[in-house]
Amino acid sequence: MKFTRKIKYLVSSLLCLLTVAACNDYIEEDIFSDITSENFIDQETADQLVVGVYSALRAAYRDYTFKFSGTDIFASQGEIFSFSPENDYFNLNASIGVSVWANNYSIIGKANTVINRYENQIAWSESNLPQRDYGIAQAKALRALAYFNLVQQYGGVVLETEEAQSIRVDYERSSEEATYALIISDLEDAIPDLLENPDIGRFSQRAAQHLLAEVYLTRAYTSFADSNDFQTAASLAESAIGSYDIRSQSFAEVFDINNQVNDEVLFAVQWGSSGLAEDKNNNKHSIFMNQVFQYPGIERTTTLYGVSSGGGMPTPFFYSLFAEDDMREEATIHRVLFADSEELYDADGDGPLPSDFIAVGDTVVYYPKTALDATELADQLNRHYVYQPDQYLFGLPDNIPGATYQYSSNILRTNFPIFKKFDDIDFNETEEGARDTFVFRVAGTHLLAAEAHLGAGNAAQALFHINRVRERATGVPNQLIIVDIDEILDERARELAGEANRWAVLKRTGKLEERINLYNPQVVDHGAFDPLIHLLRPIPESELQLSDGSLQQNPGY
Repeated sequence: MKFTRKIKYLVSSLLCLLTVAACNDYIEEDIFSDITSENFIDQETADQLVVGVYSALRAAYRDYTFKFSGTDIFASQGEIFSFSPENDYFNLNASIGVSVWANNYSIIGKANTVINRYENQIAWSESNLPQRDYGIAQAKALRALAYFNLVQQYGGVVLETEEAQSIRVDYERSSEEATYALIISDLEDAIPDLLENPDIGRFSQRAAQHLLAEVYLTRAYTSFADSNDFQTAASLAESAIGSYDIRSQSFAEVFDINNQVNDEVLFAVQWGSSGLAEDKNNNKHSIFMNQVFQYPGIERTTTLYGVSSGGGMPTPFFYSLFAEDDMREEATIHRVLFADSEELYDADGDGPLPSDFIAVGDTVVYYPKTALDATELADQLNRHYVYQPDQYLFGLPDNIPGATYQYSSNILRTNFPIFKKFDDIDFNETEEGARDTFVFRVAGTHLLAAEAHLGAGNAAQALFHINRVRERATGVPNQLIIVDIDEILDERARELAGEANRWAVLKRTGKLEERINLYNPQVVDHGAFDPLIHLLRPIPESELQLSDGSLQQNPGY
C-alpha cells in the first residue's frame, strides 16, 4: 500500500470517531474543540504531516503548464498559423500560469508547517530525535524542489520559510540569487538526514543529490554563479548515480507498467489503482496524443490509448531524432494504432455502403518512420490510413486515387504518432490514471553529469556519461567521440521527453530562442518570442491583485 494514503485513512477514522461522539449529544458542538493540531499531532502521528507534503506534489506534477509547449520538441496541435500563448509566445500574459504558482506554493506551505511543528510544537523523546530530523529533512528537500520549480519559471520569488499564521498581503519577491541560495541551503541541510534507501515514494539522499546537482548546474549559467558550480554539479551527479548501471535494464523495461518501482527511478510521484479516489487521478497517459477515438475502430470509452488533453504534440524535429538503431523510439511512441471494436467504415467516402470492415486487432493507422514510396503507400491505403513523416502537422493530405482509404474521410486533421511511454492500464478517458510519474531517473542524472562536466571543461567525462545513456539505447559502446551542448540536448530529448521540464533546460543552456526558431512550427511561422521578456514567466494576475502592491510583475507583462 502506498504511504500517501495513510493520512487519509487516519483522518477518516478521526472523523468517524467525532461523528459517533456527536450522535450521543449532537447539540453540544464544543465536542470538536477537544481535538486541535496541538494535541492531535504528536511524535507518533507527526509523519502524517510529512505525507501531506508528498500528496501536494501530485497537483504540481500533473500540471504541464510551462514545461513542454513552446520548445523545440513540443508544439501545438493547431494549424501552423494558429496562435497559442504558451507555444508561440504571442499574447503570453499574466492570466496564464496561476496553477504553477499555486501548486508549488501549496507544497511550500505544507513543508513550512512540518518544519515549524517538528521544531517547535511536538515534544520529542530522545529516542525519536532521528525521526524528527528525518521529517524536517524531507520537508526541506521538498520545499527546495518547489522553489526550484518556481525560480526557473519566474526568477526571484517570495521566500517564505515560516508556517503561515495569518492572512497577509505584503509579500515581496526576493532576488533570483537569494532564491537559489535558499534552495541550496535547504538541500545541503536535508541530505545528511535523508535515508539512502527509504520507503517507496520517499525522497532519498540520491534524489536530493540529483536535485542539488541540477540546481548548481542551472546556477552555473547565471551572472551570480560561483566559479565551482559546474564542478560541484558534476560531483553531486556522480554521487547520485552511485553504483547503479542503467544497462541492467532496457529503456522499455524502465517504462513497463508492471515495473514502476525499479532501481533506476530516484524519485516518483506516486499514484495507485486502489484506495481513495485521490490515489487514482493521474493524467500522464493523455498528453501528447490526438483524439484517437475519432479513428474508425477505436472507441472512446474502451480505447487502450486514452483521450487527449492539453492540445500538445511532438514536433517533426522530435521524431527525426531517433536513429534506426535507437530502441527508445519503439518504447516512446506508437507508430501503429489498433482497433478495439468492430466497425463498418466508409473509408472512401463514396456513399452509405461501407467500403471496409474493421475487426478488433486490425491496424487502423500507420505512421512509418521513413516515407513509403508511391506503390507501397497506395497498397497500404487499401487496408488502413497511412500518414507519412511530412504529414504529422495539421492538414489534409491529397487523396490517392483508387485507394480504399481516402484522407478526406478521416475527420482528424492532425495525425501523428502518439506517446506510448506513459501508457496506463487503469484510467478513465483523460483522468483516473494510476501510473506513477517519474521525476528523477539515473539516466537523467548521467545527462546532468555530462552537461556539468562539459561546462567544467572535462570533455572526457562528459563523453563517458552521454555514451553510457546512448549505449543502453543502441547497444553500441562509446558511440560518440565528441560532445557539445546540442548533442546533450538532443540526447535529453530522446531519453527524457515528457519527463524533464524541456523549457527550463533550454532556458538554462541559452538555447531556447535558437531552437524554437529552428524547430517549433508555429514559432517559425509567426513566433513572438522576446528574450527580454519571455525568459521569465508572468507573475499570475490574481496574485498581484491579492497583494497590496508589494508583489512586482516581471518586465514586459
